[in-house]
Amino acid sequence: MRPRVTMVLAATAVLLGGVMLVPAAYARLSAGEAEASPESVAAPTPAPPPPPTLAAGKVSVNFKGEFFSWALLDRETDQLSGSKNMAATSSTESMLKAWIVADYLRQLGDKEPPASLKKAASLAIRDSNDDAANKVYAAAGGSYRAPGNGQPGPVLKAAIKLCGLTDTKPGNVKGYEGWWSFTRMSPRDAVRLGDCIADGTAAGPKWTKWLLTEMSKVRGSTAAKDQKPREGGGRWGIIDGLPESITSQGPVSIKNGWTVLNYDGNWHVNCLAVTDKWSLAVMLRYPRQSGLDYGADVCASVASQLVTPQPGGALKVPQQPIGKL
Repeated sequence: MRPRVTMVLAATAVLLGGVMLVPAAYARLSAGEAEASPESVAAPTPAPPPPPTLAAGKVSVNFKGEFFSWALLDRETDQLSGSKNMAATSSTESMLKAWIVADYLRQLGDKEPPASLKKAASLAIRDSNDDAANKVYAAAGGSYRAPGNGQPGPVLKAAIKLCGLTDTKPGNVKGYEGWWSFTRMSPRDAVRLGDCIADGTAAGPKWTKWLLTEMSKVRGSTAAKDQKPREGGGRWGIIDGLPESITSQGPVSIKNGWTVLNYDGNWHVNCLAVTDKWSLAVMLRYPRQSGLDYGADVCASVASQLVTPQPGGALKVPQQPIGKL
């Protein structure tokens, strides 16, 4: 049958002016391909899922104390989320040292600080050294003498203005007026402060990377051997609640604040962490007998519950109490 069909098609080609119209299926058959494989189209490669991050979600902590509040700022979308009382304030303690150093460095502009002050700035961040922080605070224009009218001094005033803080104000504890550690700040202002440091506003273009690097090198634990009268180990809290899938993406810059205060018998514990994607703050007051580890665990728990997606799970963030409470 094939020769006859070929002759018919050839004759048709002559009638059509020499242009031979041959169906594709017949052309393959004529070439001796007994069976033709269907043409295949490669499936598009699915886009990889976004890397884990911290995102707004529900947090459940079996907290036993006077004050618990937290806030999270998505630095890519400016979305602010947190506990219902994230505008309530507590004393900053050493968390404010991140701003004190930033304020001093910004005032330098492109100039280098004296070697002694640069070392003091590093020690104030890495070891939370009080004496070093006081030197930098004085160099930035701060003073323990309160303005006397309830208004912030120049260092705190600069933070409020440059970082858009709405809840921050000088401390109101009698006998400690003007002390930077008694500055009252809310978690939502704390995350704004973290964002202000990370985006370069706080320390300026020359010194921002240096400051964030110092904050990523905070050292020392909650152990008694690391806690000294004028400095203490501060690498705990939020950083301990982050999985390797987040910490491996880049440096996490942190600055915690923690003190047992006699006037109310409470630990005042604050945790601040910032990356290029988010800023998280947790602020606490609870009885001194619970110890520093208690506050560190609360901060870690809040961070771990906000991880999205949860390790080995879906995007939904579950509610869970922390283990040591």
